[in-house]
Amino acid sequence: MRADDAAAGTAAVPRTPAGLVRRRWLLPSALVAELEAELESDAGQPGRPRRTARDWAVDLTCFLLAVVAGLLAAETLGEDTGLPHALAVLDQTVGALSCAALWLRRRWPSGLAIALIAAGFVSNTAGGACLVALFTLAVHRPFRYVAWVGGVNLVLVPAFYWLRPEPDMTYPVSVVSTGILMVAVIGWGMFVRSKRQLLLSLRDRARRAETEARLRAEQAQRLAREAIAREMHDVLAHRLTLLSVHAGALEFRPDAPREEIARAAGVIRESAHEALQDLREIIGVLRAGEGDDAGRPQPTLAALDALVAESREAGMKVTLDQRVTAPAAVPASVGRTAYRIAQECLTNARKHAPGAEAAVTVTGGPGEGLTVTVRNPAPAGDVPHVPGSGQGLIGLTERASLAGGRLEHGAHADGGFEVRGWLPWPRAA
Repeated sequence: MRADDAAAGTAAVPRTPAGLVRRRWLLPSALVAELEAELESDAGQPGRPRRTARDWAVDLTCFLLAVVAGLLAAETLGEDTGLPHALAVLDQTVGALSCAALWLRRRWPSGLAIALIAAGFVSNTAGGACLVALFTLAVHRPFRYVAWVGGVNLVLVPAFYWLRPEPDMTYPVSVVSTGILMVAVIGWGMFVRSKRQLLLSLRDRARRAETEARLRAEQAQRLAREAIAREMHDVLAHRLTLLSVHAGALEFRPDAPREEIARAAGVIRESAHEALQDLREIIGVLRAGEGDDAGRPQPTLAALDALVAESREAGMKVTLDQRVTAPAAVPASVGRTAYRIAQECLTNARKHAPGAEAAVTVTGGPGEGLTVTVRNPAPAGDVPHVPGSGQGLIGLTERASLAGGRLEHGAHADGGFEVRGWLPWPRAA
């Protein structure tokens, strides 16, 4: 009974007609997907699934088993049984046709099994082919089909042996042994089917797990690149704004004193060098696929003094008021976010309020949170247009939200502008 099929039950998925895939509620989702893929691959030859070398070997084995069973059954058709010669010839003819029909079992497992019900009832030599058809039906179709076809076969067994009793066995033994054989063949086929479905389900889960892992990796990489992009904006915007301001001063004041021109040129050169260095480090992080651990150390709250000093050297009026309890205990992430808020605000004040004095105030303590406020009055005179993307404050709001805080900004009635950010600073346990 198709021993190769059971031994290789985990091999290729059985071919089924497209009508079964259309009735997809009869099959598990994993099996439907596998069958649809196979039908798509066979689209160039509709109705004619391609057999592999293993399929040909299994089909040939099933055919030979059915032929051997038919030949053994033909020995019981002798004249001593009292069976007319014409019926014996008919029996053997039907048995030969049934064995030949097994080559169609992959295309029409249900139809073949139903057709062989009648063939097996009138032909003793078709018994092997009927068992192979039952096994094929159990492998390729859901239990509802197997229950109907197998049930009809089992019901007809007593009637068959009543009309054509076995000469070497009693009637009860013939009926019980044949019934047990049919149930065993059906159970064997259902076991092969369940094993295939289990492997298909595990394969489907593995594909899903790989897809989810790939999506998580891509999402993590995208979030890392977004964080790098924010860092790039915060750092380079500060450097390039210095370049823009001092280049604009040289353009509008060509008659400035030589010392002032030299100082502006020095700031331009130093800012360009720092911007290029920052850009190289960021590109290096992107190429290496690493996070914030690569490159120069990230700024903390203690770096605010250097930031203010740098802005003052660039000619900007800045005041810094720090009233922080235990500044050395500020968490690194909170201090870095506060630094970026102050840096972006000073960059915006330099661009949109040149000449105005910016006031930076930092207050807070453990359990209270850290508050960063940057305020500048309205600029005196006309403000030159400085190109910008307008995404700085949006980025700061997102950065503060990611840190668990909030950021508020807006213009005052006197024309000034204020940015206030609050960041959580939990009390040490």
